[in-house]
Amino acid sequence: MSRPLRWFLYSVLVLLLIAVIGGGGAYLWFSRSLPQVSGERILTGLTAPVSLERDAQGLVTIRAENETDAYFALGFAHAQDRLWQMDSQRRTASGRLSEVIGSSTLEIDRFIRTLGLYRVAEANLKGLGADVRGALESYSAGVNAFLTTRSGPLPPEFFVLGYEPEPWRPVDSLLWGKLMAFQLSGNWHEELLRARLDQRLDPAKVEALWPPYPADSPVVLADQSGGLLNPQSLTDLAGLIDRLPSILTPKDASNSWVLSGARTATGSPILANDPHLELTAPSTWYMVRIETPSLTLAGATAPGVPFIIIGHNSQVAWGFTTTHSDTQDLFVERLAAGSQEHYDTPDGPTRFESHQEVIQVEGDSDHTMTVRHSRHGPIMNDVASRSIPNNNTKDLIALSWPALREDDRTPQALYGINHARNWETFNAALEDFHTPQQNIVYADVTGNIGFVAPGRVPIRRSGDGRRPVSGWSGDFDWEGFIPFDELPRAFNPETGKIVAANNKVVGEDYPYLITANWPNGDRAQRVEDLLAAAPSWSLEQSQDMQLDTLSLGAQRLLPLLLAAPTDPDFKSEAMELLKNWDGHMDVGRPEPLIYYTWIWALTELILADDLGPDFAAFQRGDARLLATLLSDQPHWCDHSESQDKQETCEELIVLALENAFDALTGGFSRDELSWRWGDAHIAHFPHPVWSRLPFIDDLINYGLEAPGGNDTLNRGSARFRGEAENRFEDVHGPGMRVVFDLANLNNSRFNLAGGQSGNPLSPHYGDLVVPWRDGLYFKLDGAATPKHQLTLLPP
Repeated sequence: MSRPLRWFLYSVLVLLLIAVIGGGGAYLWFSRSLPQVSGERILTGLTAPVSLERDAQGLVTIRAENETDAYFALGFAHAQDRLWQMDSQRRTASGRLSEVIGSSTLEIDRFIRTLGLYRVAEANLKGLGADVRGALESYSAGVNAFLTTRSGPLPPEFFVLGYEPEPWRPVDSLLWGKLMAFQLSGNWHEELLRARLDQRLDPAKVEALWPPYPADSPVVLADQSGGLLNPQSLTDLAGLIDRLPSILTPKDASNSWVLSGARTATGSPILANDPHLELTAPSTWYMVRIETPSLTLAGATAPGVPFIIIGHNSQVAWGFTTTHSDTQDLFVERLAAGSQEHYDTPDGPTRFESHQEVIQVEGDSDHTMTVRHSRHGPIMNDVASRSIPNNNTKDLIALSWPALREDDRTPQALYGINHARNWETFNAALEDFHTPQQNIVYADVTGNIGFVAPGRVPIRRSGDGRRPVSGWSGDFDWEGFIPFDELPRAFNPETGKIVAANNKVVGEDYPYLITANWPNGDRAQRVEDLLAAAPSWSLEQSQDMQLDTLSLGAQRLLPLLLAAPTDPDFKSEAMELLKNWDGHMDVGRPEPLIYYTWIWALTELILADDLGPDFAAFQRGDARLLATLLSDQPHWCDHSESQDKQETCEELIVLALENAFDALTGGFSRDELSWRWGDAHIAHFPHPVWSRLPFIDDLINYGLEAPGGNDTLNRGSARFRGEAENRFEDVHGPGMRVVFDLANLNNSRFNLAGGQSGNPLSPHYGDLVVPWRDGLYFKLDGAATPKHQLTLLPP
């Protein structure tokens, strides 16, 4: 071997050795960021010893002698496992991402500062009772105890971004609720979209894009008893929609049902709930059991918040789904004549309220912006485009939303729910539940079941909230909110069941407007169908129902597609599979992949021509919309640019089928019988930092193939936009599932998408994702001998 070659090989070996040593050293260093889970820890702020136990899956049980110390310990545990997630959420909700990330997040910060979520949260905190403020303070003290006593490095995200977290404050815990409320309230976005569509389509076509709720679809409580402005100028509408931060885009769906003892094998109620949100790493939820002499709680918490969000307290159990009520309105404010500082009102010109916001930007100079408010809410125009000066704008858009009120007391309601002992005290707590409106199902150990949809729902002087309206006339102003006692509710219905899966909540005789457009009722219909098939239900059967993959939308739409006159020899074997397919979206079958690719191609052929730049908003595989257009609105199939020809829906269906097979053959094997839904429908759990680093993302990502589809009970909403290699990725679904056993609440079952830890070096970063996919549940009964026990001691 020549000397140069020998020296080259030596150099390569030395570099490899340095890399191995360096990588090993980095791993050892960052592994010290993992929490202490055993032994003892002396912490200032405690009044008595607390046991913080973790089982083999990292699930936490807190045993404390009083509630104050329990809140302290929960804050400590959250900080141990999810510190960066907590800090990221409060930075997002307070408009301070750019301080650590730079100018790439400036638009998000501007949007949030305009809403003023942090200012509102500070005002909300002052209006809470001493009991709630005390809980928030104890929780904050627990978070800060971790920050001040930790001996190892912070979680790796802090190192990558180069900053350290500030102490936790009680107001920070309120910010999670504000972010969640915005994710669960998408009305303003639809209003702007309608206004844009009004400018390019005739009214009948616009209305067709939001099909009416079918008369034969389930209604939760079926027996419960002006003219819109089309402004000439809605400033930079495209910018206001397209710049919506992804973290704030609507992500609202969920299933819930509750059965009385007359319909269960145990003779006591069963309550099932699985909230659907964007799939992320770490998970939205953190599972915990809390035991004190006065209170036992078990269920899902949100890191940053000291209360159980969905769970039980040994007496009552509860769950949430989104009501999809219309609680946001856009008002177009008209500048007063000759003034840039005043706007017109029914009482004459009024000066805008305004203040300055200064946003610090990492690596750049501070950014200063002016935030204005009208009597209806914050002015949103400046978020849409910084390139259009205010004095060139005639019409300004203000957002009205109950979550921006200073008297929002929703945290008080969560505290009250956690402490409720019966239906009366549960309802008393819900009177403070202001935003967002939610469907809350209830059951208690004495055998009662119930339903309430609390929240502030506006009563409009006129209009139905579907489009921006004039703010200067007063004709569309809010006259108050639906009185709490008149909100939808039920208690021990004769049917012995309550089903709430984002379907219509009230019948036509309900005296108030909750929304003009209800979502698809297919999931609720599937629950009703399954419940009707058996007189008595067990916990295991409810678990199976949560994992059900039958798509009623596919059963409705596919016959319309198959009726088109296709060539009998075209992909005959695959087409025969579709004709015999029962609609189950299972990972090992080719039919779901062919079906979704077909409706992906057909949606584009039908809608893209008319919708133009707004097509992306409807590119979501909506079977109900497609079925309605094909059956009742066939004129949508005629393309406006082809003046010499009139296309038919049958022609587009056939062309879409050909396009679908071309796309599938290019992305998968040429043998369509070997295609699998699971090859495309991969549940990824993106991390805000690590997913942006290709090598790291590949190393720690715990994505896996998943069943389900957009409208199955086992929700697995597929991505319809973006690159072909990511098409049909599972991006939205049940981040948690729970089935409560009111015969023995310690026998309740839970299931979590992801893991307890937010640290990728932890064995609990994604260890529960396979059991989540496969429907394996766990208990939070506190009975098992803990794998780890950390004792927290007062000084």
